Amino acid sequence: MLLSRLVADLQELAQAEAGRLTLMRQPVALVGLVEQAMGDAAATSRWKGVTLLVDLPSDLPQVDADRERVGQVLRNLLQNAFAHTPAGGVITVTAQPEAASVRVAVHDTGSGIAPEHLPHVFDRFYRADRLHSSQTGRAGLGLAIVKQLALAHGGTVTASSEPGRSTFTFTSANRHPILTRAGGPAPPAAGGQP
Repeated sequence: MLLSRLVADLQELAQAEAGRLTLMRQPVALVGLVEQAMGDAAATSRWKGVTLLVDLPSDLPQVDADRERVGQVLRNLLQNAFAHTPAGGVITVTAQPEAASVRVAVHDTGSGIAPEHLPHVFDRFYRADRLHSSQTGRAGLGLAIVKQLALAHGGTVTASSEPGRSTFTFTSANRHPILTRAGGPAPPAAGGQP
């Protein structure tokens, strides 16, 4: 099972790095995707004794994206957070609209990442905590896939950390300009044409 998943992850990563990954773009409500990912993670949250929180604006706009791929980004970031957050910790997902994108962040109260490791966390096979990764069976591909999927959408990824806290963010570019969360037309810009 682990070997087949590793092979599938490597194939997907190679396709993304070569620019050959097919994206099924459509207007996607990030609120729904986040809620689904958090629901899928509920069992892990209970088992690990980690609290899951969501803080999303009610007017978060839709994005032009591949629903399954963005869901995969969220799942990978949550899996990474669970791997490094001890019992009693908290994982929080936030999102904020920007000028031409939406920024989504996964915050955790884990052990943190040493400054010398931060520039490499999105590299394939890179594991800052090799002992912990070997115990959990993680191959070090999850964050590399996050990076390539974000880039394929024209977005970005970042990581920041300090002792007891880490934050991983991705942006989904090409915010869908005419749709809101409810699917209705967006209001015209102030002083602009409808």
